[in-house]
Amino acid sequence: MSIEVAVRGDAELAGDPTWDHGSGTLVWVDVLRSEVHRFAPDRSEDAVLAVPQHVGAAKPRSRGGLVLNLRDGVALVDRDGAKTWLVYWARDGVRGGGAAVDPAGRLWAGTTRYDEGPGGWLARVEPNGDAKVVLADVAVSGGVGWSPDGTRAYYVDSATGRVDVLDYDRDSGEATNRRVLAEVDRGLPGGLCVDSAGAVWVALRGGSAVRRYTPDGRVDVDLELPVEEPTACVFGGADFTDLYVTATGGSAVLVAPGAGEGLPSTAFAG
Repeated sequence: MSIEVAVRGDAELAGDPTWDHGSGTLVWVDVLRSEVHRFAPDRSEDAVLAVPQHVGAAKPRSRGGLVLNLRDGVALVDRDGAKTWLVYWARDGVRGGGAAVDPAGRLWAGTTRYDEGPGGWLARVEPNGDAKVVLADVAVSGGVGWSPDGTRAYYVDSATGRVDVLDYDRDSGEATNRRVLAEVDRGLPGGLCVDSAGAVWVALRGGSAVRRYTPDGRVDVDLELPVEEPTACVFGGADFTDLYVTATGGSAVLVAPGAGEGLPSTAFAG
């Protein structure tokens, strides 16, 4: 399988890629440089939006613009660039981490301690700004995703060294019965995405690879990468078969064309 450089550049901490299928672009962030990037593969252009705080994730909104998981909370960016807080939860030593939008259009926003110790959380944020902590005492919120049938949620707290699975109810948004899907024995698990077969692809930080876990937790793909620190992954492209991987170092975004078959993302409903 070929690996290509999609965006060349020395990102300080690239992460949380999302394929915006409405515009055919890849949205990703450089967390510690407080930048939101939008890469257009057809033009090989990478536009940058500077934001006022460290940013863990940026996701498209159904009404246009973006929702941002920032250091001090969740903010909305309108089409005209206007920014407003949706949830403000500033805590010393904590920043926004990985985030994802569930099948019903809610944002699941993780937080990460700068010292990578416990004390962060994973919250479910409704479009109107109501928020509820789903998981407490999180250290490094790496990624979250959902099975194609909407009955399972997958979650990575990188500090645990594992991928967890929870039972998920789309109507209520509740996620319960957290348990281990897989123990990771190569680097630390980071951001993840779920493919059309329900398998979970996980970036292995310090492991120079992206690994595919079947729904029963077996490893059936180790995609070797020419970088040591891949941070997160997502399927994109016109038919969702290109796997994009963010990484620290000289190649901010890699792509593996034809790596699998992904699913379209859901836009935040707020």
